[in-house]
Amino acid sequence: MHPNTITDMLAIRYPIFQGPMGAGLSTPALVAAVSEAGGLGGYGAYTLRPEEIHSLAADIRKLTAQPWNLNLWVSDVDDALSTYTDADFDGVKALFGPVFVELGIPVPAPAISIESKFEVQAEAMLAVKPAVFSFVFGIPDKKILEECRRQGIVTAGAATTLEEGLALEAADVDVIVAAGFEAGGHRPSFLRRPEDSLTGVFTLTQQLAKSVRKPIVAAGGIADAAGVEAALRLGASAVQIGTAFLACEESGATAPYRTRLFSPAARFTELTRIYTGRLARAVRTEMAGRFAGMECELAPFPLQSQLMAPVRQAALESGQWEYSAVWAGQAAGHLHHRHAAALMEELSACWRK
Repeated sequence: MHPNTITDMLAIRYPIFQGPMGAGLSTPALVAAVSEAGGLGGYGAYTLRPEEIHSLAADIRKLTAQPWNLNLWVSDVDDALSTYTDADFDGVKALFGPVFVELGIPVPAPAISIESKFEVQAEAMLAVKPAVFSFVFGIPDKKILEECRRQGIVTAGAATTLEEGLALEAADVDVIVAAGFEAGGHRPSFLRRPEDSLTGVFTLTQQLAKSVRKPIVAAGGIADAAGVEAALRLGASAVQIGTAFLACEESGATAPYRTRLFSPAARFTELTRIYTGRLARAVRTEMAGRFAGMECELAPFPLQSQLMAPVRQAALESGQWEYSAVWAGQAAGHLHHRHAAALMEELSACWRK
């Protein structure tokens, strides 16, 4: 696939996507900085209410008139939650009780009945009309994809395996994001367990480039110009970069969080379910090791995430990194840019020669 396929499709200068990070880590400022520099800024909106999506779009458009990407989770509530009981959750709270005692914070009591927000979020997405609608953890209903095509919204779905990429192409999604296991944050697998869907980004990119006709965006473990060039040589039309942008001051990460990403500890990451109930890559912690092998005892997503949110917050505020969840990809140990414009300048250098 010619590397200009996606730049032509989106009318952007460089085939560089900023990874759309959720839970407050994306910001309008970061989206605008990347889009203004010629890439595609992205916002992870899976926790937002429809009215917040409308406000977000207005805020972004105050900062840039360039294309940007809105990301949602097709599956934002685990199926297992439908049969989950208070007694089940009491067992999980007892399991993690000592952690709350150690941090000196109360155990929260979130309601176990949680409704999916995806359908109403998708309605809001269609109303605000981003240039790109990207999604993870599945494929939206055919009607949503058809309405995107009618409105000229480019669709981009994440695949962690060749099988998922073929499913996305069969659904006529415009762009396929090859989400390698090196990436930070959640593993967005939807056809098999994420533990059984751990293909590396460069292998997955090659598999997809040889098997589908849609343009491929390589994502995972790419943080510099060399990684961009390698991905394009292997058949990607663009790259998506998350952790390197998360480390920039324009992101929603706190100063201690960003400092952690630049620390030697960030060289070591791991996949764990303990913080949210879904498999995700973060900087290695003692707590993840402490509860390793107990995945079957965790609450379904997002209940586990709501339970552990105070732990993540308290650990971040107190600097007790052994309890923290600092999402990071495997390239985190090589970060050096602290501003999005400088990072974009390095990443796009080969196109400016």
